[in-house]
Amino acid sequence: MIAAYQAKCQAQVDAALEPLFQAPSPELERLYAAMRYSVMNGGKRVRPLLAYAACEALGADGQRANGAACAVELIHAYSLVHDDLPAMDDDDLRRGQPTTHKAFDEACAILAGDGLQSLAFSALLDPRLNTQDADTSLAMVRALAEAAGSAGMVGGQAIDLGSVGLKLDQQALEYMHRHKTGALIEASVRLGALASGRASASQLAALQTYAQAIGLAFQVQDDILDIESDTATLGKHQGADLARDKPTYPALLGLPAAKAYAVELRDQALVALEGFGESAEPLRALACYIVERRH
Repeated sequence: MIAAYQAKCQAQVDAALEPLFQAPSPELERLYAAMRYSVMNGGKRVRPLLAYAACEALGADGQRANGAACAVELIHAYSLVHDDLPAMDDDDLRRGQPTTHKAFDEACAILAGDGLQSLAFSALLDPRLNTQDADTSLAMVRALAEAAGSAGMVGGQAIDLGSVGLKLDQQALEYMHRHKTGALIEASVRLGALASGRASASQLAALQTYAQAIGLAFQVQDDILDIESDTATLGKHQGADLARDKPTYPALLGLPAAKAYAVELRDQALVALEGFGESAEPLRALACYIVERRH
């Protein structure tokens, strides 16, 4: 089921994203080419999938979440462009292709990332992609801003950079990853739910519990794959976290315990969805996919 659903959602968000990369003038064509390269070069589209699935879990047409799906993918892409820069993780491979600063240049990559970040908020407020009322749109913008900024993803990245070579305990490691990885995953689910126009406070709370669990599970599985997978499958350098002496769940817990923890988090996510009916099956399938994926 998840493969077909993923293909459908990937096609849907890619069709919505493509028109956003039309340069308004010849002088900006290279910048927009770098922005497009950073987004339309493959990727699992997990965050847009979560936005669509959360919207559908509440009985709405997934198309209502097009703005949310584009916005979270644009923020995710910008974060990868900047993470790969020499001053950050200094990677030259992403999704099996040269990273943006290698395909273009470092200055262009910085500006492309900046452009993608602001484009995310434009997409979220684009009436062609988001038909929500003003109050709902404002709530969505606020949720995305909080998740993407210093109180969320950017803050988590800052903690990550400051933790190289340190031995974090599990509480500190989870605090970092709930910000670095989990915040945008939580926002993806919340934005999709808000886009439905049907979310009650109790449903939003249940979906937040679900998203917190899968956000952490996603990072645990990433850490596992950094050990068990290979560069060709991952599309990025295998063993990079180990080489940089970054704190990871396998390093802290051991590989078998890290795998067990990922499954435990998946189960927590599934329990959070018990009050939802068949319409939440894509969310359930995504929880399983996140801990079973091989790249």
